[in-house]
Amino acid sequence: MQRGIFNIEYSIFIFFHAMTNRDTLPFKKIDTSTTIVIVGVTGDLSRKKLLPALFDLHRRNALPKKFRIVGFSRRDWSDEGFRQFASQTLLPDRHHHTDGELKVFLRHLTFQEGNFDTPDDFRALGKKLAAVDTEMGGCSNKLFHLAVPPDLYGLIFINMARAGLNIPCIGKNEGWIRLLVEKPFGKDVKTARHLDMQLAKFFREEQIFRIDHYLAKDTIQNILAFRFSNMLFEPLWNSRSIEKVVVELYETDDVAGRINFFDGVGELRDMGQSHALQMLAAIAMENPGTTDAAALRQARIAVLRQLAPLTKRTAPASVVRAQYRGYRDEVGVAKNSQTETYFQLQVNLRSKRWRGTPFFIEAGKALHHSKVKIKVFFKTSESCFSCPAGPHEHPHNMLVFRIQPEEAIAVHFWAKKPGLKMELIKKELSFNYGELHDGHTPDAYETLLFDAIRGDQTLFASTDEITASWKYVTSVLKNWSAVPLQTYRRGSAGPKKKLI
Repeated sequence: MQRGIFNIEYSIFIFFHAMTNRDTLPFKKIDTSTTIVIVGVTGDLSRKKLLPALFDLHRRNALPKKFRIVGFSRRDWSDEGFRQFASQTLLPDRHHHTDGELKVFLRHLTFQEGNFDTPDDFRALGKKLAAVDTEMGGCSNKLFHLAVPPDLYGLIFINMARAGLNIPCIGKNEGWIRLLVEKPFGKDVKTARHLDMQLAKFFREEQIFRIDHYLAKDTIQNILAFRFSNMLFEPLWNSRSIEKVVVELYETDDVAGRINFFDGVGELRDMGQSHALQMLAAIAMENPGTTDAAALRQARIAVLRQLAPLTKRTAPASVVRAQYRGYRDEVGVAKNSQTETYFQLQVNLRSKRWRGTPFFIEAGKALHHSKVKIKVFFKTSESCFSCPAGPHEHPHNMLVFRIQPEEAIAVHFWAKKPGLKMELIKKELSFNYGELHDGHTPDAYETLLFDAIRGDQTLFASTDEITASWKYVTSVLKNWSAVPLQTYRRGSAGPKKKLI
């Protein structure tokens, strides 16, 4: 081994030995029959995520022994029409499956036409589910996934309850009902609490599974394994050693095709309230001491409650908001729209561990490239051995969690250049999660659906998490007016004026 150079393979093993692989974990097959109802089955979420995830779970023998998938939508379809739709959805990925596997899966699909604002259509759905139960030989568990715009949630909750769809089988004390809802859950702390009050009338907290699919990404889960199963970094995981943390969520896509949803929401609600703050919580949380769902959720809640709210005085130095040029030309967008397609925040935590260490969150649409990562910058050493001292040198050690497109963890460090002189060079020690596992790596929605069927709420946000994150985001929204809306060119790095 050359003098001054790490044995990379051995170092990677030492650094990352605790990385988890849920795909290899044993699980007990669910014996009871289960019906999965996708409300809004013809939408993009169902087509791009839910149906492929359910098919992959079926192929891996990870669904219950007896199951049915019921699609509910306004389309005038028969069962066969729904199956053709599902087949066309899954065919582009046919190199991962056989025609025989697809045919078997499609037999489990059935359809019910209905409008979300019509109580009688939900009663018809109830009759369909009763017929499915009869076909499967008894009362089945029911898992409802609301793959619809969040502004329809309240209406759907009420219509489900009126039709008796908040209990597994009328007149029988069997099975369970669970409800999967997508983000954003509300538009601010007031609307989030109102939705929770509506839900609480018909469902118990243990029945509600609020989705933030970033929580199910392997690299997000591995932040916890990396921190709490390795002693290399945890002693340094505080404001004494860490200068700042940067969370980046960049997208090259604009919002074309999503205007009706996005213009009433904006980037902060779309990406900040959910994904970004959950990523921050994974970095900042205390060791929960166990993988128990209640302990992990409580650790996330504690961080979110420590977020220092913004005020009119602090907002100008803590917030950047911007909109890409051409956004107001989209059909349906007002010519004076103030909807942000980009934001940057400086977030401060009111905790002993993180006092004095700022967290920066940056997210935007129509940017120069797509990537999601977390960068942890360690403070420079006053006695750095032979560190470069030039004006453009930044001798920080940095730890990077890459979430997408690739899932990886990298450590940036200084090492001696090979040769006679004592000169340093920046090196990167990296671990690519995809290289660890040669087989199928589960998509986040596979993990979430699998966990929801098992009743495991670990990777789902609790009502207290939702409330705490909205309290912080609402403080930002109240002070938007103190910060001018900048513009930026599509395909650029965002607005010119930034916090860092």
